Amino acid sequence: MSGLPVTFDDVLAARAFLANYIRPTPLIQRDAVSAALGLDVWLKCENALPTAAFKVRGGLNLLGRDPTARNGVIAASTGNHGQSLTYAGKTFGIPVTIVVPRGANPIKVAAMRAHGAAIVEHGADYDEARIECERLASARRLRYVHSGNEPYLIAGVATAALEVLKERPDIDVLIVPIGGGSGASAASLVAKHLRPTARVIGVQSEGAPTAYESWRDRRPREGGPIRTFAEGLATRTAFALPQQILGELLDDFVLVSDDELYRTMRLLLVEGHQVAEGAGAAATAAAWKLRDDLRGKKIALWISGGNATAESLTRALATG
Repeated sequence: MSGLPVTFDDVLAARAFLANYIRPTPLIQRDAVSAALGLDVWLKCENALPTAAFKVRGGLNLLGRDPTARNGVIAASTGNHGQSLTYAGKTFGIPVTIVVPRGANPIKVAAMRAHGAAIVEHGADYDEARIECERLASARRLRYVHSGNEPYLIAGVATAALEVLKERPDIDVLIVPIGGGSGASAASLVAKHLRPTARVIGVQSEGAPTAYESWRDRRPREGGPIRTFAEGLATRTAFALPQQILGELLDDFVLVSDDELYRTMRLLLVEGHQVAEGAGAAATAAAWKLRDDLRGKKIALWISGGNATAESLTRALATG
């Protein structure tokens, strides 16, 4: 782990800071979910955080500790990154502007507005919104907060893995969703420090596989059109900082279909009593896909977010 721009000490510093603002999220077992998967699984309920998603850990850590953010920030987001920054902006009295793609998750956009953010709608997807955001950041001389290439963000979200391995140091496998890769790179950093024998597995949508292809080929890849409803997994470009960490530390990476995401959303809701958005169900979908290889292991599954729309929940409940 030599030469990585985020260290375990950075994670410890983030945990100490965040203790004043958020509580550890539950790590729970649901017998019905374990039985359905045929595995010994523990659910890391990041949907219990104030924004119902894991990224708020990073937003609070960055806006609360980075001096360059104090005069205001701007970011592009499909929702959870934006929520994290707007919640932190409200907490610390820092103005926040978020550029979202047109048609972004209305629950997430409404939450950002409620936190007092200025919202700019632009483009058909995250990457088009990001390009406009970068232009506005330069024009307005605002601190641009990338959704992945930020050490403060990665150190903040890494505290989730720290909580898991503090509570259950015998966890053998951690499965974490990947959009840009901040969550999985953070979990890899912590796991390889505290439990080097543990495997960390990333999971992305097969309809938006850019991060997977970049990790597989060990070079940045550009993706085509997004073909998944799970906006938290949908990026068309590789994020350099998470990819650097993933390339060194991630053990495996799998892709899942939208049908698999909908089925596991239903499983988590009906059998696990947990609301998961598409990205939040990805780890459970991956566990099902890898179940033959994971038997006999203790597995932590990230429910990275619970901001599911009524439409996606209706479709999930309609699946078998």
